Amino acid sequence: MSIITLIIFGLVYFGMIVGNLPGLAIDRAGVALLGAILFISFSQQPLSEAIQYVDLSTIGILFSFMVISAQFYFSGFYTHLVQKLICWHLTPSQLLFAIIFTSGLLSSVLLNDIVCLALTPLMIQACRKKSLNPHPYLLGLACSANIGSSLTLIGNPQNVLIGEALNIRFGQYMKFSSVPCLLGLFFTWGLLHLQFKKQWHSKEASIEIEAMQYNSWQSLKGMLIICVLILSFFFAPLPRDHLSLIAAGCILLSRRISSYKTLNFIDWQLLVLFIGLFIVSKGFLQNNDLEQVLRFLQNANIDMQSPVWMFILSIFLSNTLSNVPAVMLLLPFTHSQSMGSLLAITSTLAGNMLIIGSIANIIVISQALNHGVKISWRKHLKTGLPLTLITLLISALWLFILS
Repeated sequence: MSIITLIIFGLVYFGMIVGNLPGLAIDRAGVALLGAILFISFSQQPLSEAIQYVDLSTIGILFSFMVISAQFYFSGFYTHLVQKLICWHLTPSQLLFAIIFTSGLLSSVLLNDIVCLALTPLMIQACRKKSLNPHPYLLGLACSANIGSSLTLIGNPQNVLIGEALNIRFGQYMKFSSVPCLLGLFFTWGLLHLQFKKQWHSKEASIEIEAMQYNSWQSLKGMLIICVLILSFFFAPLPRDHLSLIAAGCILLSRRISSYKTLNFIDWQLLVLFIGLFIVSKGFLQNNDLEQVLRFLQNANIDMQSPVWMFILSIFLSNTLSNVPAVMLLLPFTHSQSMGSLLAITSTLAGNMLIIGSIANIIVISQALNHGVKISWRKHLKTGLPLTLITLLISALWLFILS
């Protein structure tokens, strides 16, 4: 049985690295689902037992924040926000600064993947209307969305998972993440300003993208709910998953935005990816004693309880598997809240290095290509590599100061 689970485990994580299974029209979510099906079939486990491997608290929070994000999308909040930024009389560098900090702030309270999905086409349209080169703004959007999402335990899927698995308090984590995140956003702007200071303008034809009509009441409703929810994370006695689901329920109580539209906005692919990886990863460890895995790693002089090794492995795996599967792989070896916080911030910041390091990167690059803007992996690496090294160095120094 251990050999079979090892083969399934290897097959799934190979799919995470290359993004598909060669010869098949199947993406990462499909690979994870296929792996879960194979595991359940070969282990002959009842479905009721296999489903216990799934962390329903994490799935509940992810689902809830997708519902909340749908409120901001369908209320026209993102469209209105970009239009306001464009109407201000800002220099190209000042506009870049505004976009980076706006994206970072939004990504800290809403899922960064959703923020990138909503803002990318709007940013391309705005840049072409002002005859600006969209590349620095799209790179700034992707990088700042990753950095901003590292500020909280609700900014991205991997942080949600770590926070729930290790029961990390909301405020406790932010004490660790606030300085690296804030300085990281400043460095993002400074680096892109230097790289593109003579390439701000472009003469590409303007395009029109269908955007949601702005509704001030629906936007205000979303802002009130997210503010109350975040305050509740600090002070309310209920678990975060309960509070998030209550907030999602309040969003669904609407006379203007139908539940059909809201539920259609949910990223079911991401939820399927999580469920599949939960079953494959935890099923593998269940059938291959965790102590045996630890002994194997110790024989290779890899100490999973060492912050240095967690730092190194988080960076390496995030840029080979992508940060969500990397966290799935490393989390079973993470037992303290301090190590969990380290894993959360390093896996997120490391995701800026390569396009495949973060789903947010992939969303921006693919959305841009759909609208005629190509960002090569070399161009992304030119910004992503130094930015990742700088932000990780800041995080390491800040961790050393706090310890």
